[in-house]
Amino acid sequence: MKTVFALVDCNNFYASCEKLFRPDLRDTPVVVLSNNDGCVVARSKEAKALGIKMGVPVHHIRSEIRQYGIHLFSSNYTLYGDMSRRVMMTLEALAPRVDVYSIDEAFLDLTGVDRVIACEDFGHQVKDIVVQDTGLPVCVGIAPTRTLAKLANYAAKKYKATGGVVDLTDADRQRRLMTLVPVDEVWGVGRKISAKLQAMGITTALELADADPSTLRKQFSVVLERTIRELNGIACIPWEDAPQPKKQIMCSRSFGAPVKVLSDLEEAVAQFATRATEKLRAGEQYAGALMVFFRTNPFRTELPQYSNSTSIRLTTSTQDSRIIVRQVLSLLRPMYRAGYDYAKAGVMLSDLVNKAAIQEDLFAGPSAGQDDRSARLLSVMDEINRTSQIKVCSARQVGSAVYAMRREHLSPSYTTNWSQLPTVR
Repeated sequence: MKTVFALVDCNNFYASCEKLFRPDLRDTPVVVLSNNDGCVVARSKEAKALGIKMGVPVHHIRSEIRQYGIHLFSSNYTLYGDMSRRVMMTLEALAPRVDVYSIDEAFLDLTGVDRVIACEDFGHQVKDIVVQDTGLPVCVGIAPTRTLAKLANYAAKKYKATGGVVDLTDADRQRRLMTLVPVDEVWGVGRKISAKLQAMGITTALELADADPSTLRKQFSVVLERTIRELNGIACIPWEDAPQPKKQIMCSRSFGAPVKVLSDLEEAVAQFATRATEKLRAGEQYAGALMVFFRTNPFRTELPQYSNSTSIRLTTSTQDSRIIVRQVLSLLRPMYRAGYDYAKAGVMLSDLVNKAAIQEDLFAGPSAGQDDRSARLLSVMDEINRTSQIKVCSARQVGSAVYAMRREHLSPSYTTNWSQLPTVR
């Protein structure tokens, strides 16, 4: 039985999440800004039509914002994460297997579905049900490989006549579409590889599909060889029923305002270490090493510059926030230098293992990060912080939070905070 994949991709996801709870902005150009409201990271279709580019600094488009009435939103990751969860739950009810690829994309295994219903009809059903259940528009690309499903989804977004669904299970349709698709739109072909391919005369997806995979493997990599085979209908990418365990966890932020004193920098780093360790516990992993870093703003060349980082290997792997915070603060303090405006800091946890792979200290008892009492305490803290408006944290995280991100256009947490539920008048 031939494999069939569908790629379901939310349209303008961040902007669509914001518009969902603001029907008054239905036809208004909307952009979502990066951390500290610095750059454009998402655009509605109306904003794209105005020529607003991805990544442009917001101060470069002030005139367009005034002229066209563009509405700004700060990134609301809590809202986007919850809406993503709702979309994926809907998809899991529609397909036997779902591989979540990103916050707004998922592959569905549709192998055998065509025995019951035409793939294109099923794609329209998926599209309609996701809109009905979540309010978010999606496009669906269907094909025998993931790379071709990506191309099908590209066509579903680009060509309105498709109705948001493209079925590429037919080989002739695959080749017709590939003649229209630039090579840099092929999944797995980055900007540098695309430039080299174009210099070789390979400018479209079809020309790449017709190239010799063995020859290009020697010139590039096995990844490009796999891409070529996928363009020819040979599925080469293994199915992931569960996400691969993380190899490292990073939590870092650019500060909303310059941090000048050690106590404020300690507070920020303690916050980042706690958040990273919460992610560690959510993945049921333990960290064997950690790194802390901070720096001034390299773009403020008129100011004195300073940056530093250091790391340590832990005696015993842990997932205890108290141990991690204590260690990062002990690393931070000797590195700190007064007289600088610090702009960013972060904590990275690495050497991640599961509980069975922990190596205990031969000359000590069970570490505080692994005993049952600590595990129960941390579990209770996580549950309180996940479900309650009251937050439990370490004393070192309490302070003025001068480092907090600048989010002047933040929307409410409509779906995760009782006090911010949308109301109808």
